[in-house]
Amino acid sequence: MVHQFKLGGYNIVLDVNSGSVHSVDDVAYDMIALYPEYPREEIISQMLDKYRGRPDVTEDELGECYSDIQALVDAKKLYSPDEFEKIAALPKPHVGTIKALCLHVAHTCNLNCGYCFAGQGRYRGEREVMNYETGCAAIDFLIEHSGRRHNLEVDFFGGEPLMCWETVKKIVAYARERERECGKNFRFTLTTNGLLIDDDVIEFCNREMHNVVLSLDGRREVNDRFRKTLTGQGSYDIILPKFKKFVEARGDRSYYIRGTYTHFNTDFTEDILHMADLGFDQLSMEPVVCPPDEPYALTEDDLPVLLEQYEKLAFAMLERRRAGRGFAFYHFILDLEHGPCVYKRITGCGSGTEYLAVTPKGELYPCHQFVGDPKFRLGSLSEGLTNKELQAEFGKCNIYTRPECRECWARFYCAGGCAANAYHATGRIDRIYEYGCRLLKKRIECAIMLKVAEFEEENSHKE
Repeated sequence: MVHQFKLGGYNIVLDVNSGSVHSVDDVAYDMIALYPEYPREEIISQMLDKYRGRPDVTEDELGECYSDIQALVDAKKLYSPDEFEKIAALPKPHVGTIKALCLHVAHTCNLNCGYCFAGQGRYRGEREVMNYETGCAAIDFLIEHSGRRHNLEVDFFGGEPLMCWETVKKIVAYARERERECGKNFRFTLTTNGLLIDDDVIEFCNREMHNVVLSLDGRREVNDRFRKTLTGQGSYDIILPKFKKFVEARGDRSYYIRGTYTHFNTDFTEDILHMADLGFDQLSMEPVVCPPDEPYALTEDDLPVLLEQYEKLAFAMLERRRAGRGFAFYHFILDLEHGPCVYKRITGCGSGTEYLAVTPKGELYPCHQFVGDPKFRLGSLSEGLTNKELQAEFGKCNIYTRPECRECWARFYCAGGCAANAYHATGRIDRIYEYGCRLLKKRIECAIMLKVAEFEEENSHKE
């Protein structure tokens, strides 16, 4: 299977199974499309007819082009076979191994965001925060179930985790003690709305947090439409100076300014560029997740605009990179040479199996988007994983068990997509969120185009 598209002046051919990417001229692009259906002579005949009048398109040149295509096919870099389905059918490696926890240290929040899927951080329950003992139990649980894995991930999440800040620091200190004892390495992430950032938070995070996610939706009017304080005040002017100070002190350590776009800012590229103009160079912007009857929900009519916006963003990023003002956009980051292992490309994020969410009470869920739904309770830190049947359902999800994924060209980039989004859209974790798929495919095309442009520009400078 191949996927062909034109973007940014490039003719791009992706060989789905091998991951090979080819940037070709118009003639080769057309010949590759015809290759599976027609013999050599017919393809050459069609090309001579289509490009009649072009003196450079001769029978000899077309013959050489066909030979080049055939050589790529023989090398399994074009129309390569799918040799990975058998891997999906094998027993999962590291069965029962958990590599990451999302610690919901605070089911409460000091913002009242209008689109919050967690209902101001309460997740259908009461306001509460995680105590130190539960946090330590979570660290012990992760170590106990990590098998031979060395690197373990812990995300501090909410609600707003800085409302439980002293406990967060104590949990980190406990994990550092345990990692020395057990030969593990913890990597911590903190997601925050920024209201409570101070010098202590900055210093500690820059020392201990592998990554920090800072929530900002972009332009003041866009951000303040939904991201309001408990008194109804917009948060932009409060958090922006704090984020600037935080990022400046962070140096070369990872962070993301992360926003959410809705029906009311389908021109979200302007928000991303606004944040770049503020000096932030690691950016992310996600589509809102909500019931379709919400006034801010994305609609079918929005989709063409959103697809155009991703292209607009990619072109803007190209221009800024060439001008020495480049920035990273999370959904355009792509490693064509290495990237995730094959198993990861097949099975996805590992929610419900390798990755779990822990509530303040110590209950276990497949991920943060399932927290609060009793149907998805997997157990607790004290009980262990008791809902083995549900966990097995998550374990079966992969690109070959989802019918829509089997023939999709993007399957090795999304690994079937988000189980939570699929469930909220279809009622099943083993299906897909079709709207999100369409957005994702465009993001992948833009990301590939940016890599092609980078490669060709680098090589042109060498010549």
